[in-house]
Amino acid sequence: MRLSNKRLFAGLALSSMLVLSACGTEAATTAEAEVDLNALSLSEIETQAKEEGHVESVGMPDTWANWGETWEELETTYSLTHADTDMSSAEELALFKAEQNNPTKDIGDVGQSFGPVAEADGLTLAYKTSYWDDIPEWAKDDDGDWIVGYYGTLALITNSEKVTDAPTSFADILAGDYKVTIGDVNAATQAQNAVLAAAIANGGDETNLDPGIAFFAQLAEQGRLDLGDTSLARLESGEIEVGLFWDFNALNYANQVAETNPNASFEVTIPLDGTIQSGYATVINATAPNPHAAALAREYILSDEGQINLAKGYARPIRDNVELPQEVQDILLPEEQYVKAQPVSDFDAWEEAAAGLGQRWQEEVLTKVK
Repeated sequence: MRLSNKRLFAGLALSSMLVLSACGTEAATTAEAEVDLNALSLSEIETQAKEEGHVESVGMPDTWANWGETWEELETTYSLTHADTDMSSAEELALFKAEQNNPTKDIGDVGQSFGPVAEADGLTLAYKTSYWDDIPEWAKDDDGDWIVGYYGTLALITNSEKVTDAPTSFADILAGDYKVTIGDVNAATQAQNAVLAAAIANGGDETNLDPGIAFFAQLAEQGRLDLGDTSLARLESGEIEVGLFWDFNALNYANQVAETNPNASFEVTIPLDGTIQSGYATVINATAPNPHAAALAREYILSDEGQINLAKGYARPIRDNVELPQEVQDILLPEEQYVKAQPVSDFDAWEEAAAGLGQRWQEEVLTKVK
């Protein structure tokens, strides 16, 4: 499946948060009072969703994490038609807020850090789903205002034609002689998480990014930091020797390049000395025109079928009690590669660190580029 170029702006940058800082409006409060999804049975939600007949999403295009198969199955099973507008997490919540008095969207898929922001700003409609107990505590809020459906892990993708000994750790990277691509730390969530991953691998965490900054500063001093973007086109052209991508992006891109160029060869590995995992959460618009259809969509996303669909798009399902078909397991990386992968444990600390990361990157890394 081909992933779209869904823009992953800095999920934790303060500039992205400013447009969302106000409390929920009267329209949102009214919507929440009128629709209590958690008070309804699944049968009642299904009935009313069919009457609505449509679900309008943002940031959930067919080609991202195999959403398309889920939308097709929702239409086949429940007669729900669907349309999506692709946008970044910050843009999704800004749209929910801007349209509160005349809403057009029902559900969005946002980086995990945006879930609490959406809830705090009164932009969400709570729904726990029947799979509530299967969701880890770190991947949901207390009432279902946001629920992680899948997650990614920061991985390394190596062009085997350019680099014969693919790195399997950040330590391997420092010992190499190839260039490393991270992307735009000022704008991309993936790139910011790459810095956090390097910090974790070198003894830091979200409260201490110094080891990650120092790691990339060393690469810059060695003349080994590639400042180009982490696009599929650059992978296809051979411009990227080693890149830091979410594992579902890396695996999917490697597969796409192989389909068009059988001679291309990429190796995807999870850093064995440490890396970061981060989830993507569904948020139901507080003023959704089709709230029951949105709730049913979330229900299906967390079902066995929906979780398998996400895994077909190389994403890791949030529910660990879903048995993936063997052919789906075969396209994912082995579990043993993930032994040192960890989620953010202190979101407040990560928000604060990430807010100043762009400036630190400019001052402490880019000034050393050769």
